[in-house]
Amino acid sequence: MFETMSMLTLQHYWWMIISLLASLLVFLMFVQGGQTLIYTLGKSELERKIIVNTLGRKWEFTFTTLVTFGGAFFASFPLFYSTSFGGAYWVWMIILFAFVIQAVAYEFRTKPNNFLGQKTFEVFLFINGALGTILIGAAVSTFFTGSEFLVDKLNLTNLTNPVISQWKGGAHGLEAVLNWRNVDLGLTIFFLARVLGILYILNSVDNEAIEKRGFKQLWLNGIPFVVFFLAYVFALLLNPGFAVDPDTGRVFMEPYKYWHNLTGMPIIFVLFALGVVMVLFGIIRPLTNFNMCRDKGIWFAGPGTVLTVFALFLLAGFGDTSYYPSTYDLQSSLTIMNSSSSHYTLVAMSYVSLLVPFVFAYIIYAWWSINKKKITGEEMEEGGHAY
Repeated sequence: MFETMSMLTLQHYWWMIISLLASLLVFLMFVQGGQTLIYTLGKSELERKIIVNTLGRKWEFTFTTLVTFGGAFFASFPLFYSTSFGGAYWVWMIILFAFVIQAVAYEFRTKPNNFLGQKTFEVFLFINGALGTILIGAAVSTFFTGSEFLVDKLNLTNLTNPVISQWKGGAHGLEAVLNWRNVDLGLTIFFLARVLGILYILNSVDNEAIEKRGFKQLWLNGIPFVVFFLAYVFALLLNPGFAVDPDTGRVFMEPYKYWHNLTGMPIIFVLFALGVVMVLFGIIRPLTNFNMCRDKGIWFAGPGTVLTVFALFLLAGFGDTSYYPSTYDLQSSLTIMNSSSSHYTLVAMSYVSLLVPFVFAYIIYAWWSINKKKITGEEMEEGGHAY
């Protein structure tokens, strides 16, 4: 089946898979967002224990999706992996560090003879929630704003230093925070993660005090999220973008490129608009005066996040666009055409991708099994496994 597909079709197929994994990762960052609110929503030891264990039952989903996203990107578009992970290593190392201390915190937070103290590991969770979301958001924003690198495939013939990609940014990735648009998207993801974290906690916890604080924090985090998100979207659609000549492969700046992509691909436009509406409805719904379904906001904002991020990634890679542009040398910019694996590799991976629906089915079943019953204070006081 896949053998008969053209190289371009396979490249588009795999960019869609990468985009889907990225959108699921952003949604699952509700765990990170919730971790930054442990002391805001939980004022007693029992309340904090409820929140940590609510999030702790899902943190592996985020971690696994991050690893899967990185592995899929490496296998399908290896030139991006070698360019970004090999050049912008400081930002990726800090992100990796943030996720490592998260795993350590959940594993050792309540272990006997914990010489670091419980609060130390709760600080680790906050660091993961803040750094993980902001830096990933800033890194993804470079898909639209560009990075400083040079790609020279002829350098493979250099026996003394056969390195294709050379990073020209002195801070090796951290220079991304000097661009306000990158910081804007980082803060957008940060507040979105907090909003999703609140909505998930409201849906999963049976505790009146936590719920009351959650509704208040939904206002305080929802408003800055909307402001930062709108600022980023307007800047994205009104600024020039990195277009690719489909005949020559030459990269050039095109005014309103991403607006042209959005309006030129109606399906993506619909996905983006529907996703934004669902996210906003998921935020507003719990803030209404009706008690019915006040805890169901996550079921709208979650899928809405997936649709919105999925559409944004498609804007970056489809429509003859460079998904990883170089501001140092435009012609070094990466596209899905010049940075992918071979036809043979993409075909082999495509057969493996047929297992993805079964994995999703398992995740949905595991999620349902864990969330059948809301967490209560009585459950936490009964003992048993606790994070």
